[in-house]
Amino acid sequence: MKVNYFIQIAMLLCLQISHAGTIHIVATTQDMKSIAEIIGGNKVEVFAIATGYQNPHFVDPKPSFIIKLSNADLFITLGLDLESGWSPSLLMSSKNKRIQKGSDGYVDASIGVNLMQIPSSINRAEGDIHAFGNPHYWLDPLNGKVIARNICNGLERISPQNKDYFEANLREFNNRIDSKIKEWYAAISPFKGSKLIAYHNEWCYFENRFGLKIVDFMEPKPGIPPTPSQLVKIIKEVKENNIKVIITSPYFKASSSEVVSKQTGAKTLELATSVGANESIKNYFDLFDNNIRLLVGALK
Repeated sequence: MKVNYFIQIAMLLCLQISHAGTIHIVATTQDMKSIAEIIGGNKVEVFAIATGYQNPHFVDPKPSFIIKLSNADLFITLGLDLESGWSPSLLMSSKNKRIQKGSDGYVDASIGVNLMQIPSSINRAEGDIHAFGNPHYWLDPLNGKVIARNICNGLERISPQNKDYFEANLREFNNRIDSKIKEWYAAISPFKGSKLIAYHNEWCYFENRFGLKIVDFMEPKPGIPPTPSQLVKIIKEVKENNIKVIITSPYFKASSSEVVSKQTGAKTLELATSVGANESIKNYFDLFDNNIRLLVGALK
């Protein structure tokens, strides 16, 4: 009886030590990692599965990811169906009950976001259509506040004793967003209403927030590579609308955009879709600093 009693005491002590220690977080992307590090501060250690320069739709599952997930206290996903090709299988393979969907350690960062481009019906002939709406919502910095709130809620569920600490970090994050967005608005305001071409339909939240106008895409349909007929169409649109910039991302080939650039003089501009897209983008605020600076320079 005494042995069992001491075993129970030891288990309780271990549990208390575990809760008092570092919170291990796995996020699907670098953007979620960056925000989680800000909200979690010195209480967390965060690992991101996707790099900042790869397409988050397509990530190769690795055994090392499963190991990270099996030891995680919190899992953060962008949600919707952006990571549907790889995230659910990794999560299931981890066999970590703490972070499965519906558990306290599962955070869907999209909860509460005002989603754009929700289709009324799904027709795969129209390309890569997202059933729940366009999933690139983190590219609106005000949605960063929603993401941060969801992450803060998740941290408070698993570590309620640190609630005041997380809430203070959340307030600081929100205040910095409010301050920085004034800078970004001021920089882009002379170019409000500027027409652009984009390679892929991933910029609608950014476009809407900063008053830009994407008139067409290099892809004839989402996920379908540019065709000769689409290039002809784009060249005509660029000339007719005096479009100066074609925006693309690090993971798309620039060859098609460069064809249009040579024919029209429009500049092909690679913007970052995620933290870590290049060495200078170390956090969520850097992401918008980078993109606004490049875009303003190209539109002048």
